[in-house]
Amino acid sequence: MRFSFDGKVITAEPGQSVGAALIAAGYRSWRTTRHGGAPRGVFCGIGVCFDCLVVVNGRPNERACLTEARPGDDVRSQEGAGRSDLAC
Repeated sequence: MRFSFDGKVITAEPGQSVGAALIAAGYRSWRTTRHGGAPRGVFCGIGVCFDCLVVVNGRPNERACLTEARPGDDVRSQEGAGRSDLAC
């Protein structure tokens, strides 16, 4: 199955998370921190941290490690935490 990431087509296996599909496609980071713009990707991989946040179909703050990749999804990189109450 396929979804888009920042306008590029990504192939994913059924049941695979967005984060796992991005890593398999060679991406290591897809978010930047609010302070300093440091790159972030999967850190914990189990939904405890907020390093892997992406925008999915216009919804910010989706954890890539917990979000199942679905055909036709529009996934975008996220700048910062996406909301003011999350510290980075």
